[in-house]
Amino acid sequence: MSQTDTHYQLDTPKLPDGTKLLIVRAPYYKDIADDLMTGAQKAITDAGATFETIDVPGALEIPSAVSIAANSNKFDGFVALGCVIRGETTHYDTVCNDSSRALSLLGLQGVCIGNGILTVENAKQAQVRADPKGQNKGGGAAEAALHLIAAKNRFGKSTQRRSIGFLPDTEHFDIA
Repeated sequence: MSQTDTHYQLDTPKLPDGTKLLIVRAPYYKDIADDLMTGAQKAITDAGATFETIDVPGALEIPSAVSIAANSNKFDGFVALGCVIRGETTHYDTVCNDSSRALSLLGLQGVCIGNGILTVENAKQAQVRADPKGQNKGGGAAEAALHLIAAKNRFGKSTQRRSIGFLPDTEHFDIA
């Protein structure tokens, strides 16, 4: 991002009392994850919401942790925080693509997620993006989750998931 680039930021949405988020963090690059966490925590508390945190080994485990926690119905939204720095193998592409795709699929199922998994070429890029006094991507991910929670509150909080595919033959099977 150059010095002349500007980005419009939405105002923080008004949320009902008791709004609670889960921050799922992969501290593989701990200093980067700590900066992302600082930004996310501030954005959530500034919005009047509360949060819990959980750490997982890496970015690939974040979507699974979000999915497990989403099934508990204890949280209104989720913030995914981590960092993937390009290495010498194609593992970088797998981690970036699969973690992002899995979070997007959860979002399409109605789970309110702010994706703060940085995907960068080097540690310097990660530091600039994670810095809470700089680009503050952790805070941005939390803000995204807050906006999705507000949208879900506005349009309905139904957590019922629609089945995709064939319906079971209830005439021949005793399915309760």
